[in-house]
Amino acid sequence: MVFDFLKGEFIDVISWLDDTRDTMVWRFERRGQAIKYGAKLTVREGQAAVFVHEGQLADVFGPGLYMLETNNMPIMTTLQHWDHGFSSPFKSEVYFVNTTRFNDHKWGTKNPIMCRDPEFGPVRIRAFGSYSMRVSDPGVFLREIVGTDGEFTADEVSNQIRNIIVQEFSQTVAKSGIPVLDMAANTADLGKIVTTAISPKIAEYGLILPEFYIENVSLPEEVEKVLDKRTSIGIAGDLNKYMQFNAAEGMANPASGAGAMLGAGMAAGMGLGMAQQTGPWGAPAAQAPAVAAPPPPPPPPAAAAWHVAENGATKGPFDEGTLAQMAASGALSRASMVWTAGQDGWKMAADTALKRLFDSVPPPPPPGL
Repeated sequence: MVFDFLKGEFIDVISWLDDTRDTMVWRFERRGQAIKYGAKLTVREGQAAVFVHEGQLADVFGPGLYMLETNNMPIMTTLQHWDHGFSSPFKSEVYFVNTTRFNDHKWGTKNPIMCRDPEFGPVRIRAFGSYSMRVSDPGVFLREIVGTDGEFTADEVSNQIRNIIVQEFSQTVAKSGIPVLDMAANTADLGKIVTTAISPKIAEYGLILPEFYIENVSLPEEVEKVLDKRTSIGIAGDLNKYMQFNAAEGMANPASGAGAMLGAGMAAGMGLGMAQQTGPWGAPAAQAPAVAAPPPPPPPPAAAAWHVAENGATKGPFDEGTLAQMAASGALSRASMVWTAGQDGWKMAADTALKRLFDSVPPPPPPGL
């Protein structure tokens, strides 16, 4: 704060330099001195100066440089009965009011708001957002909110403004008829409706809200979980077809554990359905108790396919039955180089799972026989 004093008995310069970000009202410190007739009053842009004389609200000055004389202070002149001017010092309280915007103030519902949704019925919602405020009538603001407080900050009024916002928001949402699922797409329009409803009450305090934002409208966590499940069902569409598709994918890949489980689950479901339709001797289910058939074993794993290297070329793939015939005819020997998926490089057949094919094949005859 910067203020200049005349080094003597009277004040001849009145001004305020705000070095804070949240001061809304600051009282000029007279320190027992009187204000000199003809003193200079400096009111900067974004400020207003309010004179209070003997507890009564007097003149309000907007931005500018003023000489405190009779013609500049009509209300003060009337209060003091200065019919023909004055030249003596006087004592008054001078309050400087910051008329700039105070931004990024938060609001939110402490408790859920009960409203009737056209789709879900009675629901509880929460909401939060931000707003900015500005003093529109310094005299009313000083009289209704500040009183005789020598320094008044935005935090001191924000709680009251927040309560008004929540109250008006609750009533507006309850009357709007906007479905909860559509509120996110209509927050701008909903914010305008709330601002219009709030404005008359805020004006009673000498304030306006230049900006008001609804940042989020949410349902209780339990309801959101149910809504997520409902959304998943909607994406899946026909659940029977969805399950059939998953089962078909699993059966197409029998090596997959998930595929085997899906196949077994599908078969179990089919068996249960048949058991529910007929009794144990073909009688209708209404006449005999349903007996669930045990699930069949999972399908066997797919047979391995083998490749054989011969004279620099690759042959195959061959299944084990074909390889057994080749081993019996001598087309495949223990030293033949073979490879199958998952094997680390080419190996001799005798060093792989194919070695059992040669158990019944006699070794080559000894030389000279």
